[in-house]
Amino acid sequence: MNETQINNPLHGAKLEQIVTDLVEHYGWEELAIRININCFKSDPSIKSSLKFLRKTPWARDKVEALFVETFF
Repeated sequence: MNETQINNPLHGAKLEQIVTDLVEHYGWEELAIRININCFKSDPSIKSSLKFLRKTPWARDKVEALFVETFF
């Protein structure tokens, strides 16, 4: 087992599940307030958010950080 992954709360977590969990916890409106990106503000959906987050590393980092802060 890779020792760098032992304490990584994101290890094995898929981006789709991360976004889904955050939306269920906060809702789209609160998520857009916490992370100010248009994919959460303008006609939000899981599919459109995933498409944006996969192409935009800085936004994905913010989503992953909020996930860790919220659930760990």
